[in-house]
Amino acid sequence: MSEFAGINIDTDQDEGVDTKLKEPGMYKVILLNDHYTTMDFVVEIIRGIFHKTAGEATKIMMDVHKKGRGVVGTYTLDIASTKVIQVEEKARENNFPLECVIENF
Repeated sequence: MSEFAGINIDTDQDEGVDTKLKEPGMYKVILLNDHYTTMDFVVEIIRGIFHKTAGEATKIMMDVHKKGRGVVGTYTLDIASTKVIQVEEKARENNFPLECVIENF
């Protein structure tokens, strides 16, 4: 035990308690295809929000177009959620129905 400001503090750790920090869970951020959002806009979103190169953005956009979905990144839940909100806000500002979802990795 130690004393701080006249208060006894038990500094002994319980032997059965796991004190190791765990890595945060990771989540995929995925763009979904629709029949209205332009390919150029999807590339713009991927480059601007996800900071991908032009080549990477084009490849992901083609996955969205041909496969119906494209993984744009893997992030912690907080960051993934923020990216989804950014995509949907930018899409609505430009009158596109582009959807973005999160999947557990």
